[in-house]
Amino acid sequence: MDRRQASTKVSLAERLAFERLLGDLSALFANIPPERVITEIEAALARLVDFLGFDRSSFGEFRDEASPVEVLCSVARNGIEPSPLGAGPPLPWYFGALRAGQLLVLPDLPTDLPPEAQSESEYSRQTGLRSNLSIPLRVGGRVMGVIAFSAFHHTRDWPEDLIVRLKIVGEVFAQALARSRRETELAAALAEITRLKERLEAENSYLRQSGCARPALALASRSPRFNQILDEIAQVAPTSATVLLLGETGTGKEVLADAIHGLSSRRERPLIKVNCAALPISLIETELFGREKGAYTGALARQPGRFELADGGTLFLDEIGELPPELQTKLLRVLQDGSFERVGGTRTIRVDVRLIAATNRHLADAVQAGDFREDLFYRLNVFPIALPPLRERREDIPWLAWEFIKQFSESMGKPIDHVAEDSMQALLDHHWPGNVRELRNLIERAMILARGPTLHVALDHALAATTRLTMTDTLADNERAHILQILEQTRWRIRGAGGAAVRLGLKPTTLESRMKRLGLSRSG
Repeated sequence: MDRRQASTKVSLAERLAFERLLGDLSALFANIPPERVITEIEAALARLVDFLGFDRSSFGEFRDEASPVEVLCSVARNGIEPSPLGAGPPLPWYFGALRAGQLLVLPDLPTDLPPEAQSESEYSRQTGLRSNLSIPLRVGGRVMGVIAFSAFHHTRDWPEDLIVRLKIVGEVFAQALARSRRETELAAALAEITRLKERLEAENSYLRQSGCARPALALASRSPRFNQILDEIAQVAPTSATVLLLGETGTGKEVLADAIHGLSSRRERPLIKVNCAALPISLIETELFGREKGAYTGALARQPGRFELADGGTLFLDEIGELPPELQTKLLRVLQDGSFERVGGTRTIRVDVRLIAATNRHLADAVQAGDFREDLFYRLNVFPIALPPLRERREDIPWLAWEFIKQFSESMGKPIDHVAEDSMQALLDHHWPGNVRELRNLIERAMILARGPTLHVALDHALAATTRLTMTDTLADNERAHILQILEQTRWRIRGAGGAAVRLGLKPTTLESRMKRLGLSRSG
């Protein structure tokens, strides 16, 4: 056998081996998982470099029409540095030609470069690049990437049949990458749909359980002092500033929170309400920030927290002064950068929430006593609004009384034309330790007992109840007497609109638990 015949046989053997390599790569990338695509392209480039004797091979992607090529992977041998990952070097002629779909066959660099490729000529001299083949790759009619092969030690030819085969390999890579991008985007879209579905279900569940059916009180006043507060609300509502509502229990802080949300640009999103004093310390973190499945015993499913439900809307934290110290730090972080983690989770969740907080405590005193974080207090105290007690806005008592009469008249089907003069005078003279809430409860009781068009308000009942609460010896006795009073007024109806749980601002289950602890039952 002569030398020429041996050379021909070797060439044929190499060709067959290369064809098998191409077949292996095509089969490998047919159903490759998205997360492995780049790693496998890099491994395939290494096999091509080793088999064909190139010095370097790189694969890059054009993300859009304006961005430069992004080098996704690169391999090299014989002491040659791979191309840095990320944005490609500033080579305007080179990348412009590739983006336009032009095949670049450059056997002898920089000689084969046109005069306008000055940056490319300088690049080849600096790096020692002697020869290069770059193939634009199309998917769906658009050039989405490029595969390049380079020689640094000597020039080399790029036979047409080799170019055809390398183009096929590059297109296999490009198709696999495009498919992985689509699958990743689809998975992200499905995850977002699932997240939105869970959030919508949680919002609906919250709205069903939150007693939102209670009629809102019209925002108006005969009091100059309270009208000034309404002016402040009108000014702050359109902003995203945190509002701190201060005032005694029953002064209407929740009603004003409703008004602030309703006047804001977030009114199309939900107003989520949390009473920090009504939740057990062990559950309040989960209620606010949510939990992951398996976070603790009994956590059988993932649960979004109130901050997630309020994303894009408003969160009202009532009785903020009762928030446990260990959660004050987490709340401060949310206020600072809008981020938190669910209980049992590690993924950071970001939300856009406008916060309205309320308290009947003197938070400055709590800060001095070490019960409330000073930095959190200053975060909350951006726009404080102090609500006056009802005894300091007595001119509103007749108007408020008639507003409540109208509400209960509609719900009970009892038309009222007149309030007895002695009853109205008694209302004006009363000290109102329970403020607007106490007035509402008195009117509701009077409406239940009403037998004609004239309403008589039995204020002595309220005074007796107040006296009982004042004269009791312990906090538990006070709590028991107050809950018993509300239960009697609601005829022991715990759940639903107008029930005792709504009147007390508690969940039905929480109220039932407290009734059991205090020994309250209908028979006793």
